[in-house]
Amino acid sequence: MATYKKRGYKPKTKEEVVQVEEEQSTTAEVFNTLDETASKTEDWVIKNQKYIFVIIGVVAAVVLGYLGYNEFVAKPKQTEAMNDMYQAKKYYNEAVNGTSKDSLYTLALNGGEGKLGMLDIVSEYSGSQAANLANYYAGMAYLNLKDYKNAVAYLSDFSSDDEILAPMAKGAIGDAFVQLNQKEDALSYYEEAAKMRTNEFTTPMYVFKAGVIALELGKADKALTYFKDIKDNYANSNEAANIDVFIGKAQVLANK
Repeated sequence: MATYKKRGYKPKTKEEVVQVEEEQSTTAEVFNTLDETASKTEDWVIKNQKYIFVIIGVVAAVVLGYLGYNEFVAKPKQTEAMNDMYQAKKYYNEAVNGTSKDSLYTLALNGGEGKLGMLDIVSEYSGSQAANLANYYAGMAYLNLKDYKNAVAYLSDFSSDDEILAPMAKGAIGDAFVQLNQKEDALSYYEEAAKMRTNEFTTPMYVFKAGVIALELGKADKALTYFKDIKDNYANSNEAANIDVFIGKAQVLANK
């Protein structure tokens, strides 16, 4: 068993001399091993330093490239795209609020006065936030122009976390499917739109639409659930105004 020895201790017996020599030999081996390992590591680094510097350079280039892209390419591109979209958005707003709707929606899509339309923004600024928003406007414009397949296509490419726009886009796809007489698809999108956000505007709107389509599809029990949801939880909404009539109709059909 090893024993603690003070510094400067001199072995007195033959056995102690042997023990000290063995300990010194073991310590020397340990340091020799460490030296050899360090030496091998240094040799490896020296031998492969070219590749190490290349790897470091690549990583640095990727990081700097990403930061540089965001600062000097993505941000200016986004600003440019939003500026280019201004006129198309103006046409869209005029179509929503004014007359000559069809021609204004067409201008919003294709552009006018030498300015880009929503379709141009989607194409030329692909991947940008402006292009994403242009998908929404394009889809809604097509919906109002009764081009329902294009409405579904562009609205499906739009994504958002916005409290209103997100469910509105899903619900508008449902509206398009109603017009295409694909009512099962419409119901699915209305249900999705209703669940996306909970607010006093979009939620009762799409719960009600889901109820109406469910009733048309012969799903009276599901329709009754939706209509009662509006009566119980959204009593101040526009959809609640005549909700008792729809509840009564759903109850009659559910009991047949």
